[in-house]
Amino acid sequence: MPDQRDPAVPGTGPGPGPAPGPDPGLVDVRAHALRADCANCFALCCVAPAFAASADFAIDKPAGRACPNLRKDDFGCGVHTRLRTIGFAGCTVYDCFGAGQQVAQVTYAGQDWRRAPRTAKQMFEVFPIMRDLHELLWYLNEARSLPAARPIHADLDAAYADTERLTAGEPAALLRIDIGALRHRLNPLLLRASELTRAAVPGKKKDHRGADLIGARLQGANLRGASLRGAYLIGADLRDADLRTADLIGADLRDADLRGADLTDAIYLTQAQLHAAKGDSRTRLAAPLTRPTHWTA
Repeated sequence: MPDQRDPAVPGTGPGPGPAPGPDPGLVDVRAHALRADCANCFALCCVAPAFAASADFAIDKPAGRACPNLRKDDFGCGVHTRLRTIGFAGCTVYDCFGAGQQVAQVTYAGQDWRRAPRTAKQMFEVFPIMRDLHELLWYLNEARSLPAARPIHADLDAAYADTERLTAGEPAALLRIDIGALRHRLNPLLLRASELTRAAVPGKKKDHRGADLIGARLQGANLRGASLRGAYLIGADLRDADLRTADLIGADLRDADLRGADLTDAIYLTQAQLHAAKGDSRTRLAAPLTRPTHWTA
């Protein structure tokens, strides 16, 4: 995930004029394109990144080398149904936001790295850049779905279009993109959308941007409308906490206990963050987010 732990980034003002209300159709079409389609990828997430032996990965694997669990006859995972039980939980929380199929089918026009090995090295270098671009597109689309962010919808649409154009570039052009600079330009828009949305929450909102809340005891805490941007919530006890309309962009929720927590309308909450956390049937989520299969009943 791109590093978004930059709580000091200032917000931006409203756009040049009133924008149309949120277009659910537009938002949904974009969201569909930003979902991983493994059938149209070349298992790039199983090859391009490096793995370090840890609680998330059972082995060390250098960048650019195929995971030994990758099947040789196709691009499927040979242990997909057992990833968590055999020490590959990190694989279950990874999301390319549709970058895999973009690189495979658009950037390289269907030429896979096995049958066209000359493409391999460059393809593996392009993939993480494309993933960062697609994650930024996902956040921009999420911001565009917020009704309270209407004053900057036009700015968000323009930023989305500009970023989307970058994804259509040739490999050499993609490799020249400064993702850090792009993120710095877009974060103020994302922050402003969050601020406009959280402003409607009554009362004083907690600001825990970038906070070290590892293992924090927050059971039943009122965090409605709070800013938890980039907060470290690893192993935090958030049972029955109220996280409605909380900004969770970049928050580290690994092993956070979300049993009974209310995450309805949480801002910038990703499916990957949920997969990294623990929850149960009482954890409240809003569509299209779904309850991970490993959560307890």
